[in-house]
Amino acid sequence: MNAPAEALIKLDGITKVFYTDEVETHALAGVHLDIRKGEYVSIAGPSGCGKSTLLSILGLLDTPTDGRYFLNGRTVADLPPSERARIRNREIGFIFQSFNLIGDLTVFENVELPLTYRGMKSGERKQRVEAALERVGMAHRAKHLPSQLSGGQQQRVAVARAVAGEPLILLADEPTGNLDSRSGEAVMDLLRELHRAGATICMVTHDPRYARHAERAIHLFDGRVVEDMEMAVTE
Repeated sequence: MNAPAEALIKLDGITKVFYTDEVETHALAGVHLDIRKGEYVSIAGPSGCGKSTLLSILGLLDTPTDGRYFLNGRTVADLPPSERARIRNREIGFIFQSFNLIGDLTVFENVELPLTYRGMKSGERKQRVEAALERVGMAHRAKHLPSQLSGGQQQRVAVARAVAGEPLILLADEPTGNLDSRSGEAVMDLLRELHRAGATICMVTHDPRYARHAERAIHLFDGRVVEDMEMAVTE
């Protein structure tokens, strides 16, 4: 069974239950959600409402307890582990709150690393990395180590790493959480530029200042979608 062609992501009754010491925690409770190609969606809600769990399922880092997830028309549950790994590497770009850069690799090497797992030739990798770093304004820092960069600069490198592989969708989990307001706004401006260039973005944020950058806002509460509204995006 395939999802509608216009839906890049389609969630049909997604539920996630965690079992610990005979206690059931319902992180997600019947989530229905469509995200179309080229959309910029923010997911907000109070702590513990299921935001990060939802993003982990979208990124194939976790599996739902029940419900169906269609990604680009394919039923995710039917995919073997090797294909799920391939999709994570090639079709999904991750941007994390904690940057997740490797400390003993240069900026260039951090951005290049996911591309090496594809078996991509060195010439194409170099071209992709240079273009991504140029795009985020970090080409001049290519030989630096993460420890030599500010938090805002490290997050720009993380964005470059995410976009270098030209993924179908960018998943950002609190991308401004470890940044001061000025650096946070700069990263949000960068994401908005990527969206204008055609990127599909799904971002978890607790900060309404940053949620307004998206064109659509989804609000979770107790594992359910309680609001899904179009946003008036200001230039």
